[in-house]
Amino acid sequence: MPGFLLNAGSTVICAHGGQAKATVPNPRVKVMGLPVTTQGPPYVITGCVNPPPPANVGPCLIGNWIFASLRVKVMGMPVLLMDSKAICVPTGTPLNILVTQTRVKGM
Repeated sequence: MPGFLLNAGSTVICAHGGQAKATVPNPRVKVMGLPVTTQGPPYVITGCVNPPPPANVGPCLIGNWIFASLRVKVMGMPVLLMDSKAICVPTGTPLNILVTQTRVKGM
């Protein structure tokens, strides 16, 4: 499905409220003045409140993207869209995309 592209200013959180940020946004393509993000590099998660062992598996550390754009690529990597899917490590919970830019859509 078509969706807005994620850029370095997009708000992404883990299921426990931790902030997720792109480790390597692509500087070659910018949307609204900020670099877009692609599927390859993971997101780093900070501030996750999931309890550590033995109560649970611990806080989310990184988010790996499993679904991204099918048609739009930057330097050979699919761009991330509003409906892209990611899984957090080590918890296995999803990342939630809350806010993104609203000018450029991809598919």
